Amino acid sequence: MKEEIIYNKLVRDKIPEIIKNDGKECIIHKASDEEYRACLLDKVVEELEEFKERPSTEELADILEVIDSLIDYFDFDINEIKNIQERKRSKRGGFRDRIILEKVIEEKD
Repeated sequence: MKEEIIYNKLVRDKIPEIIKNDGKECIIHKASDEEYRACLLDKVVEELEEFKERPSTEELADILEVIDSLIDYFDFDINEIKNIQERKRSKRGGFRDRIILEKVIEEKD
């Protein structure tokens, strides 16, 4: 008896080959532009959730892989991203000081 496991999610390029080499069958399709965009955004959330459950360099590498794919998909320039990151860090800081904003108190007329 055959068992089917439904995934319907974006996977790494070599996953179908790995599945076939394990003696299994898989059904795949190439995502349309719109589907690929949506799947990349879902994938970054999925990978972040996995990192939250089990922080590791392995899980962080998966997040970076999806980020790299997003950069490529949107045709962003990594140097421009790094420059923006540095400008924001210079102007507003990073997150290394572990500051939690509890509340802001403001005088109202």
